[in-house]
Order: sequence, then structure tokens, then C-alpha cells
Amino acid sequence: MPEAEPRSYHHGNLRTALLDAAERGLREHGADQLSLRDLAREIGVSHAAPRRHFADRQALLDALAESGFLRLADTLRSALAEAADDFSARVRDSVTAYAHFATDNAALLELMYTSKHRPEAPRIAEAAGAAFGPLIELIEQGQAHGALEPGDPERIGLVLYATVHGITTMINGDMIAGELLDELVETAVAQFLRGTRPLRNP
Repeated sequence: MPEAEPRSYHHGNLRTALLDAAERGLREHGADQLSLRDLAREIGVSHAAPRRHFADRQALLDALAESGFLRLADTLRSALAEAADDFSARVRDSVTAYAHFATDNAALLELMYTSKHRPEAPRIAEAAGAAFGPLIELIEQGQAHGALEPGDPERIGLVLYATVHGITTMINGDMIAGELLDELVETAVAQFLRGTRPLRNP
């Protein structure tokens, strides 16, 4: 059988095609099994073509992690843009959006978090900071309006994040049924809001 002709990619499309294929491979086989040569074969380009965009496999993984945080940022911004004005609803909707991203993209999320502290990849850390920026701003807004106690907003937000991330980790590890996700997130948010409500003078 003759080899299939390499597909033609317009400028910029090859990088996107490689990232899409890499994410599929990550989900199906894990990061250790990804290779530029295999991805080139999958999308039908020469084995040297991926190196126009990624110097090596690690550069591909870094780009995949960075794009994951950029997508997470878009997800959180969209959730906040569509949420009601009520503060508790905004917290619930944004945290629920994070939880669904985490469970829908378990392998990608693991790569994102294992990559973001690599000193050789500062852009991943920058993308991670930008992704969670809207949630920190939401905590600050809650403090400004008296819905949350004063204090370091990052530390206060970390309590909620750690709780919800723990829930998603247990779901991704098949320790909790996935259909319980929304209910557990709702409970976590309600407990967080009660626990961080400013004390009122009697």
C-alpha cells in the first residue's frame, strides 16, 4: 500500500493539530507514551514537521500544560460572566466550573500541576496565575462587601480550592461516584461560606 500523502496545514494549524493529538494521547495512554514522531504519524505529516513548533517532547508537554491553564482561565471567566450577581451563586458557579474541568480533563490537569513549578517553564506558572486570578478577585469582592472575613484572600481561597480539588481527585481516582460531583461541590461551597462569614457583634 502506498503511504498516504502528508496533510497540508496552513500556518499555525500544525501547532494546534499537534496539541489536539497530544491531548488525546495524554488522555488515552499517559504522558510517558507521547512522542513527536508518533504524533506526526497520527496527523499525517513528516516526522520532522513537529520540530517547527516544539524543539523536543518536553517542549510539547509544556505547551500542552500552558494551553490547559489558558483553557481553565476561559472556563472560569465564562462561568463568572454568566453567573448571577449574588455572591454565593458566583462562588458556586465558578467552583462548579473548575470541578467539571478537573474531572473532564483529569490527565491534562495532572500534567498542568506537575509542570507549573518547573523553573525552565515560567510561562506555565504565569498561565496558572492568570487562571486563578478571577477566583482571587472574587474572594476580594466578597471581603469588600462583608460576605467573607478579612485576611489574605489567597489563603482563604486556598481552603475552598483544596476542598474542591480533593473532591475531584477522589472522583478521578474512582473513590467517589462521578454523579455526586455537583452535590458535593454545593456542600463544600455552603460550608466554606458559613465558615468564612465575618463574626457579627451580638
